Amino acid sequence: MFTGIIEALGEVAESQQQGGDLRLRIKTGKLDLADVKLGDSIAVNGVCLTAVELPGDGFWADVSRETLAHTEFEQFRPGDPVNLEKALTPSSRLGGHIVSGHVDGIGTIIDKRDDGRSIRFTIQAPKNLGRYIAAKGSICVDGVSLTVNGVSGDCFELNIVPHTLVETLIKYYSVGRIVNLEVDLIARYLERMLQGQVEQSPSDSSDDNNDENQAEGLTQAFLAQHGFTGRR
Repeated sequence: MFTGIIEALGEVAESQQQGGDLRLRIKTGKLDLADVKLGDSIAVNGVCLTAVELPGDGFWADVSRETLAHTEFEQFRPGDPVNLEKALTPSSRLGGHIVSGHVDGIGTIIDKRDDGRSIRFTIQAPKNLGRYIAAKGSICVDGVSLTVNGVSGDCFELNIVPHTLVETLIKYYSVGRIVNLEVDLIARYLERMLQGQVEQSPSDSSDDNNDENQAEGLTQAFLAQHGFTGRR
């Protein structure tokens, strides 16, 4: 697990195709690897990778075909900058939000404009992810925990402050660039719970009542039952 607070900018040192998979060597720059062991997880642009070799100035990782199919990794070239974060520990500050390191899809930057000392970006998400993105909610973009300023269909806006620009690869973003997206975990699990409610067997209710319950969808009682709100 991760927090979405980037610890260092690294770069892709080598990219090797191996039997349909990819093997990457990442230089980790100022990231402290003193407490990193073989098998530990490091997020690279929001993707949880396992360190399989530690040459001293970074790490090697294997990237599966599944990961390549859902991320921007196939476009990596030596010298490309990447966001880095070591895995969360019990004593870590949760400065961002809970991030799994499992990318849900690829978004595209469709607008970039100045807003005072900040920069506003508009990103188009895949249509199947738009329903998970809410104004003032959290989203992870290339491993960075960010707050959504506004949503319009499957597009959302971000306001990036100067500190985030300096410390992450967002400073290199331009219109047309693709980015890794991970939506909020709570939204995904809540949807799955709702699906379970709709799919459950109507053994103790009539067909009419079951149809009514399915149409009702998300209710205050359901949220309270599963700990999302308190009953009043």
